[in-house]
Amino acid sequence: MGVLLVPGMALAQADFPTKPIEMTILFGGSAQTVGQVLSDEMSRASAQPIVAVSRPGGGGAVGYSYAQATAADGYNIVWNSNSISTVYYQGNLPFNYEAFTPIAQIGVEVPVVAVQSSRGWDNLEEMVAAAREQGQPLRVGVSGLGSFTHIASAALFDKFDLDVIYVPYGEGRAPAELLSGRIDVAVQWQSQFQSHLRSGDLLLLCSTGAQPLEHGDVPTCHDAGAEGLDITMWRGLVAPEGTPPEVVSYLEDLARTATESGSFADIAVNLGFTPAFLPADEFGELIATDDAIIGQLMTDLGLNNR
Repeated sequence: MGVLLVPGMALAQADFPTKPIEMTILFGGSAQTVGQVLSDEMSRASAQPIVAVSRPGGGGAVGYSYAQATAADGYNIVWNSNSISTVYYQGNLPFNYEAFTPIAQIGVEVPVVAVQSSRGWDNLEEMVAAAREQGQPLRVGVSGLGSFTHIASAALFDKFDLDVIYVPYGEGRAPAELLSGRIDVAVQWQSQFQSHLRSGDLLLLCSTGAQPLEHGDVPTCHDAGAEGLDITMWRGLVAPEGTPPEVVSYLEDLARTATESGSFADIAVNLGFTPAFLPADEFGELIATDDAIIGQLMTDLGLNNR
């Protein structure tokens, strides 16, 4: 395998890496797909392959616990997300984001609000009005109680003071749960709905981030009536705390090269993932800022167990 050196790699090249690097993947679905593509692209520029290893479970707790217990030498990294905060505040991890050294943000993924087209709700305001008139709680499907999609859902629906029941479902089950009528609304990643959007069976009412999605005519929930809502999932790479700076720099450069490659961008965007590279220092600031926000949100929702 040929090696493409990128700026900043020379210092670490002499003694790192001398063996394959494992990238722990915490979740399935689009997160796993994008993580696998990322590891492949990083491998093209690395002296050793980056091997994606799936370690799901516990909302990310299984993978985080595994990686945190490994040596801080750069040979075990994590394809992480805001889940480091949600799983910590749920009480499922004995450590928080400070147990890891930031490498780079790779991009962002924004939850969307999906409904059955047959419900006749063409926008968020119509759904809210119907929920108020029906005289029973709105059934909102989320990945799991205390998950990022649960937090995003609660932040959205609390703005309208609606009576809501949150219904957890298995991974990848959002479209089936909607189409079966078990839930009224699903808040989930856009990639899960693509085929049903093309068929016209499902409709996206809005996205929870501050900026509109790059593809598709979907308003932000803020513009659709949920003023001030801005809930976005970042994804990036971290290593166990104490990883040497020169090793972090090497990995950061690999991540930059991969993120800026056309092949990565093409696949990522098709999955509803937006490449958005941030270097280690800026990524670390973002993680800390978002951790405080998530902690407060979970406290407000009665989900903070710390």
